[in-house]
Amino acid sequence: MTASDDAQLVTRHLRVGWWSLAVFLALGIALEALHGFKIGWYLDVANATRRLLLTLAHVHGTLLALVHLAFAATLSIRAPRVVPRAALASACLLGAGVALPAGFLLGGLWPWGGDPGLGILLVPVGAALLLAGVVMVALGLAADA
Repeated sequence: MTASDDAQLVTRHLRVGWWSLAVFLALGIALEALHGFKIGWYLDVANATRRLLLTLAHVHGTLLALVHLAFAATLSIRAPRVVPRAALASACLLGAGVALPAGFLLGGLWPWGGDPGLGILLVPVGAALLLAGVVMVALGLAADA
């Protein structure tokens, strides 16, 4: 990877990280408003699955936004030696940043009775992508030591 490629990855993950943080913090505020105004669609006992999954979408999205910012910081501090496969790690983290919170969100918006909707099938895909991306970065750091 060239310095230009590294700079593009850093910029991409900074943008994705900050915009994701804004989106998922806004979702958290919306969930707090639903709770504060005692909206039955969110708070009724029959909607416990929805409440849990929407909360998980908010939390995972927020945490993944911070992972993007950490990845950008790691690349800017230690690139190019740190992650020989930075582009692949980047793609994994970007995929995880979409699939993991989207799976919880879609599963929670359209639950079937007490079970999550079909969107929940994105969660294991996102989790695997997240693990792969994090392991690539960790291995790159270990090789650099």
